[in-house]
Amino acid sequence: MSDIRFTMLGIALIFAGFLILGIFGGQYMEASIQAQEFADCFDYNENVQPTSIDCNVVLQDKSALTAVIVALIGGGIVSLIKGVRGKWDQDVKPQDMVGPSNPK
Repeated sequence: MSDIRFTMLGIALIFAGFLILGIFGGQYMEASIQAQEFADCFDYNENVQPTSIDCNVVLQDKSALTAVIVALIGGGIVSLIKGVRGKWDQDVKPQDMVGPSNPK
């Protein structure tokens, strides 16, 4: 895979990590606050009475989401570093070169 592809992949992975955090992170923040402050956690949905839920299950889901986000962002950072440290155009074979210095 070429170096620019690693750079593009890294940007896409980091963007996906922050996008998932932005979309799904809010609901887990609310459950985390409830677990710290109160003994019971409740799920609040529209047009329905609040239902009691197990705080441990919600915190496990939060941990799984955090692991996915860390993996996406970490993979993106590694891919960016690999793309930046790549050889780029220095490894062009002489027969593949184009321009005024090429006798073809």
